[in-house]
Amino acid sequence: MKHLLSAAALALVAGSAHAENVGITIARSDSAFLTILRNGMQDQAAKLDGVTVQVEDAQNDTSRQLDQVQNFVSSGVDAIIVVAVDGDSTPALTKMATDAGIPIVYANHPPADVDKLPETAAFVGSNEIDSGTLETKEVCRLLGGKGAAYVLMGPLNNHSSLTRTKDIHDVIATDECKGMSVIEEQSANWDRLEAANIMTNWLSTGREFDAVIANNDEMAIGAIQAMKAAGVDMSKVVVGGIDATPDGLAAMAAGDLDVTVFQNAIAQGAAAMDAAVALSRDQKTARQIWVPFELVTPENMKDYATANQ
Repeated sequence: MKHLLSAAALALVAGSAHAENVGITIARSDSAFLTILRNGMQDQAAKLDGVTVQVEDAQNDTSRQLDQVQNFVSSGVDAIIVVAVDGDSTPALTKMATDAGIPIVYANHPPADVDKLPETAAFVGSNEIDSGTLETKEVCRLLGGKGAAYVLMGPLNNHSSLTRTKDIHDVIATDECKGMSVIEEQSANWDRLEAANIMTNWLSTGREFDAVIANNDEMAIGAIQAMKAAGVDMSKVVVGGIDATPDGLAAMAAGDLDVTVFQNAIAQGAAAMDAAVALSRDQKTARQIWVPFELVTPENMKDYATANQ
């Protein structure tokens, strides 16, 4: 696997000794993917001389996240990293940090003001147009361009969830996949248990379906668990997810998950930390730093076995 080493990282390695404290607020700590993302940040900080971190869990609450950023500002941190609960709340966070002269870096979840960020702010993430598109094109290929699908969405206020779901519909609208249709779509908030409950309800209708397309691996796994509990023949259903988490890859190895898309959480976390520390040292960094998505199938999943661990 190729790992991202930004220009900012090289500058940090070459720089003189500094001492920075970086405040990190994570949308929710019970997310498998965000845990890997946070680990990427902390592991990168440990490689940088004099950098310490303070991590807070926003518990999926925009008000709590606002308070956490305010506390970081009040305590005088050198930089702030935000994995936003809600992109629409980010302009207030950007203004708060900028007014205090503190650099702010958004990771994974794009801020609403991503195209208007000041010089002391940046966004690190992956282009969600690619994620849902790669996933759905592969599901379409496996279905031979036709079939009925259930769609499991992330939170309805989440940019990644909305974009990934739009990707699904955009692919189905193409000539190659116009034989596909969406039976129903529902938000399971990235959560395995919620997805299992929704899938159980869908199964109770007795409606025939050919695929389950989930906005992330956790929801795909929840759907798989519900289907297996109901005795569904998994060889006759195509299941797609996104993130290539360790649990997602385990489900693929078991023959249950057919498609996932690798989102390099470790590289995103490392790049976010590099950008935050660089900005705190008055070094230039790109306003938008992109980490590519990659399609993962049973044929190449071994290449990603330890990628997000």
